[in-house]
Amino acid sequence: MQRRITRLSAIGAAATFALILSACAAAPDAGDDAEAPASDFLPCAVSDLTGFDDRDFNQLTYEGVEAAADEVGAEVRAAESASEDQYAGNIGTLVDEGCDLIVTVGFALANATRDAAQNNPAVNFALIDSEVTNDDFSPLALDNVKPVLFDTAQAAALAGYVAAGATTTGVVGTYGGMPFPSVTVFMDGFQIGIEHYNDVHGTDVQLLGWDREAQNGVFVGSFDDQLQAKNITLGLLDQDVDIIMPVAGTLFTASVDAIQEQGTETAIIGVNSDVYLSAPDYGSYMLTSVMKNLTTAARTVTLDAHAGDFAADPYVGTLENDGVGIAPFHEWESQLDPELIAEVEQLKADIISGDFVVDSPSSPRG
Repeated sequence: MQRRITRLSAIGAAATFALILSACAAAPDAGDDAEAPASDFLPCAVSDLTGFDDRDFNQLTYEGVEAAADEVGAEVRAAESASEDQYAGNIGTLVDEGCDLIVTVGFALANATRDAAQNNPAVNFALIDSEVTNDDFSPLALDNVKPVLFDTAQAAALAGYVAAGATTTGVVGTYGGMPFPSVTVFMDGFQIGIEHYNDVHGTDVQLLGWDREAQNGVFVGSFDDQLQAKNITLGLLDQDVDIIMPVAGTLFTASVDAIQEQGTETAIIGVNSDVYLSAPDYGSYMLTSVMKNLTTAARTVTLDAHAGDFAADPYVGTLENDGVGIAPFHEWESQLDPELIAEVEQLKADIISGDFVVDSPSSPRG
């Protein structure tokens, strides 16, 4: 059975909405004779301004909703945002369409999600990678909003262990976009993994750019300042860093620019998604990536909602539930000692069993 998918933009008038809905109602691979959905459950998704074809947060989330819909024979509705001022309108449109679950992507949609949930208590929402708060940023729990969060410190510890075992200079580095908990949680885990490698092997691999005890480190000050990110990277390279984890969105591209300018043999560790796949032009630099498995998370919460098991307690992605992980080593695997790869797998098992605890003050609590 082929499933029908509708993607909507923010609509300013009912007539415009009707016109666009008519134009977009069929899936790209579905004909006019597509079967009706087998389920009357209607899952929906709203993107942030980068859209559903970003090969990152939005696309991976949408693919999870889509996978769940496939499993239960449901239709999917999606509203694609082109600017921040469309968030509330897109959510409102999907509420009017009768969506049972609306999945919104990213902290930028948190307030629009909160307001829609408060005004529509019969509609359930899942907010990816964020929580709703009051206007003063104090915590807010709503019965119809499920935060979908990720304990990326666990996965970052694996990346830190790999980095410590792969470095040839004995110095690795990191930097962040801004000192948000969703950024520093990566950096905490990265340092924990490096320290554990040192404990196991009696080495002294150094980390530049972050101090977990002081909760202080090097930050760009934004997620779009390419020049500053490049300058930070050049500074790390000048200190013999040969593996860098930028926790700063797409600013890893500035780090690659710096590496190319210096002509050094330096690897990058990506964050959020498998950057080797999402940014293939930079794939040869990617040792691995610390991933939030957004597709797994979105599929899980959508299936739970379909089964009538929606609950407002947070979904927390961990290594155990496959909500976080590290990407394959791709082109770098042949350069890694097989014993190191085996040790990383054992560390993963130890974290899942609780034999090794990765603790960051920024880790989400379920």
